[in-house]
Amino acid sequence: MAENSVAKKDNHDALSVPSGRLTRFSKLGSLAGRVAGNMLAEGLSELAKGNRPKLKDLLLTPGNVLRVSEQLAQMRGAAMKVGQLLSMDAGDMLPAELADILARLRSNAHAMPEAELLTLLTQEWGPDWRKRFIQFPLKPIAAASIGQVHKVISDDLKRLAIKIQYPGIRQSIDSDVDNVASLIKMTGLLPSKLNLKPLLAEAKKQLHDEADYPLEGQRLGQYAAVVANDDAFVMPVLDETFSTTNILAMTFLDGSPIESLVSAPQALRDAVISNLMRLFFKELFVFKLVQTDPNFANYLYDHDSGKIVLLDFGATRDYGDTLVSGYRQLMQGACANDQAKIKAAALQIGLLNEAIPATIQQTISDICYLACEPLYSKQPYDFGQTSLATRLQKAGMQIGLEKTYVHTPPADAIFLHRKLGGLFLLAMKIKARVDMRSLFMPYQN
Repeated sequence: MAENSVAKKDNHDALSVPSGRLTRFSKLGSLAGRVAGNMLAEGLSELAKGNRPKLKDLLLTPGNVLRVSEQLAQMRGAAMKVGQLLSMDAGDMLPAELADILARLRSNAHAMPEAELLTLLTQEWGPDWRKRFIQFPLKPIAAASIGQVHKVISDDLKRLAIKIQYPGIRQSIDSDVDNVASLIKMTGLLPSKLNLKPLLAEAKKQLHDEADYPLEGQRLGQYAAVVANDDAFVMPVLDETFSTTNILAMTFLDGSPIESLVSAPQALRDAVISNLMRLFFKELFVFKLVQTDPNFANYLYDHDSGKIVLLDFGATRDYGDTLVSGYRQLMQGACANDQAKIKAAALQIGLLNEAIPATIQQTISDICYLACEPLYSKQPYDFGQTSLATRLQKAGMQIGLEKTYVHTPPADAIFLHRKLGGLFLLAMKIKARVDMRSLFMPYQN
């Protein structure tokens, strides 16, 4: 139900999704033109004052920042998603101003106009589709990069979440990713050594997977086995009656945003994050099936049942034995402060290779050990007091400055780190204390 960058919208925020490759390309072209025009006007203004403005300062005026983020949000789909992925995967390496443009895309989406929505529903369900529902509000409860979500009641009194894909999104993915990457490169703000190719390839693959609603329906069934008989969690069930290529229907589940627990009692905050961390270990080491989307909106908390609601399985990935055993070895090495084992695990995972200079290999191994700090802590780790994120960011920036470091880790590792990083950030946000070492113990061997 929850998609990346879910945002509640009013009717006046409804906008048609631009369709057709040329139309979408021209939108980006006109955006580039408006940005350049604004830069010229600002530059002339500064010159008239006797100043010599820098290109970076002209580009990143408040007007241009708003213009770029708003245009990409209107286009939705890959145009919006590629910015989201770049801001998450390369955020530590991007200038703060460019990161700000991209970060806006994580919380800014428009719903479809009602006329467009009605046309789509008639195409998918036939002209008499209204008779199948007691209640179907045309205003969505959420809108995101791929589609929007409606809370409805069917004629047999089922409460359903209906996720409806924007028209033309699947067909625009590859060209949108390439076009937006070109636009971002045009800014000249990206580090010259930042290799975008792996990120862009993964952006395309993830988008195609997330836009494949029948695949997500299958993932719902697969993932149900992960939480079967686990009283800490509940997840929606696919409703095949209303699901189509462009619509995903599932049971609607109540709950509050997970981050709203920031004011809850300490014991509840600790228990919720402990359960999510326990689930992560179970995903990786038992089922080898990981929901890799780090978005907080993928979790709700049901105060009535005391259960965590799990949502959105479009970014679920299978993990092979080699990678799984590599991460087990890495965590074992961290718990034992075994530097040789950590390095061997990093090599097996693909976080480094033998061609990298020895000093860089050691630095990467040190970062791996640092990232496992909650794991080798002898006491419950206090995420509310840690500076781990800042220290990891600083270490990552140093690696990015190394001219001899051009290695790109495998995509599966990048997505796993995003998921774990999202859990860490959530734990920090609600200030949880978690005994990570004890949670990992059942999977030591």
